[in-house]
Amino acid sequence: MKQFLIKQLQNAARRAIEQHKPTIVAVTGSYGKTSTKEAIATALGVKYRVRTSQKNFNNEIGVPLTILGESSPGRSLVGWLSLLWRTRSVKEMPEVLVLEFGADRPGDIQALCELAPPTIGVVTGISSVHAEFFADMDALINGKAALLRALPPDGLAVINTDDPKTADMLEGVMAPVRRYGASDRADVRATSIALSTRLDDDFNVGETFAVTTATAEAGGHPVGELRLQDAIGYAPILSCIAALTVGDHLNVSMSDAIVALNKQVHALPGRLRPLAGIKGSLIIDDSYNAAPAAIAHGLEVLKQFTPGERGDRRIAALGQMAELGTYDEQEHRFIGMQVAQCADLFIAVGERMAPAIDAAQEAGMDPQYVVSFATSEEAGRYLDAHIQEGDVVYVKGSQSARMEKVVKDVMAEPERASELLVRQEAKWMRM
Repeated sequence: MKQFLIKQLQNAARRAIEQHKPTIVAVTGSYGKTSTKEAIATALGVKYRVRTSQKNFNNEIGVPLTILGESSPGRSLVGWLSLLWRTRSVKEMPEVLVLEFGADRPGDIQALCELAPPTIGVVTGISSVHAEFFADMDALINGKAALLRALPPDGLAVINTDDPKTADMLEGVMAPVRRYGASDRADVRATSIALSTRLDDDFNVGETFAVTTATAEAGGHPVGELRLQDAIGYAPILSCIAALTVGDHLNVSMSDAIVALNKQVHALPGRLRPLAGIKGSLIIDDSYNAAPAAIAHGLEVLKQFTPGERGDRRIAALGQMAELGTYDEQEHRFIGMQVAQCADLFIAVGERMAPAIDAAQEAGMDPQYVVSFATSEEAGRYLDAHIQEGDVVYVKGSQSARMEKVVKDVMAEPERASELLVRQEAKWMRM
């Protein structure tokens, strides 16, 4: 029955696309997909009627639901039948669909491209997350590259040129290519990226904790200044640069897009979101999921917070990474070595973090400042007892590590958890 319902849902989405012919922008990559998708939708919204997916609706069910403008009925058969009845004929659609394409296995991206043929494809970057069901990194890159190969000759391939792996994705691509990033190889570029953090040692609810700024350039010429409130570091700036690249292709004024991005781009739940913590601490909540490249970036952000005179600490609370396949030990060791350079206290969660702990200590981290726990609940209780005023805590891990539980234990407003944190729905709360 499930497969029958999925097939009918996808057929309804195909009919709607064939009837209304919206421009489809598809975003894929190992990290940053949702933030980039949201930034693109913001930039295009300056000129077009836009629809984008709720949360991370990026699979065989979520993508057609987004196309149809519907929410999932969950396990309700009546709800699904009612949805299919409503979508027999879709009378209106937006001019542009901004979709997120996820890939857990070979062929996933190709199947989504057949369901919703994209005109513009965006690749945010490649990391070994989700490598578990791919033979090797080359197979993973090839699977993601299916998005770019599916683009028509009059479309556009948009790649993050700061990630060298994206260069390996262009074989067989018929569409023109535009590169975005912070390097001088980019067609649309961010320069002078700077993170300004609070200078005092006490973080309170309602304050602005950080501002990230950058100059946006196109063709070597400045086009405006990005100034993002409480959107921390390189990653959100890069999402905005991708959005400017897509918008420019669709004749959206870069100046107008920058105004919209500065007003509307904020950190999403669980994605480098700064939150006031208990006892005057600051939590950088990055608990949605974890790819090695994303953790590395988050730790660099943590490093930019300078401890105050009272000896405030930078704390890395990291849950184990999943779906790394043969790269599991290697990637965990890499993260452990970086923790030693960026953090004063390392809280590790999950048995897979053992190589990270070993690597951190081998890199010079004092063992007394490395603690490990089997579960996020235990780690949260420990942090609740030991966190101090002025501490900055970076929290991240794969979905299965449930690191949002650590955040909930030490956030200053736990009563707003359903609004501020990921995985607060009833099905997750039961787990």
